[in-house]
Amino acid sequence: EVQLVESGGGLVQAGGSLRLSCAASGFSVNDYAMGWFRQAPGKEREGIACISSSVGSTYLSDSVKGRFTISSDNAKNTVYLQMNSLKPEDTAVYYCAAGLSYRASCECYSGNYCSNFYGQGTQVTVSS
Repeated sequence: EVQLVESGGGLVQAGGSLRLSCAASGFSVNDYAMGWFRQAPGKEREGIACISSSVGSTYLSDSVKGRFTISSDNAKNTVYLQMNSLKPEDTAVYYCAAGLSYRASCECYSGNYCSNFYGQGTQVTVSS
């Protein structure tokens, strides 16, 4: 059974840091484009980060570039999102995502046309 379990969300002050984790089971994170999406109240879901280890592809949206880093640990079958210099506008539910195509790149993130399997989400709240 394919499963994605996010953890690490919470409440943090502006300027602070959080690290989100996504533990995957039922498949290898090395073989699929793994990413993070977020959805703030009243807004569309936004793809912000992606890593596809097998093809050496990564993506960070302009809104998080320079502040967030995505990485994966194949031994733990886990993907991480390190979030630094957090802003109130980063407040959202963050979802881990696994691409549905074997060894695909992160190209779909820039065009917002990815087909993914999602985790249940974890809330991140940044106070001003």
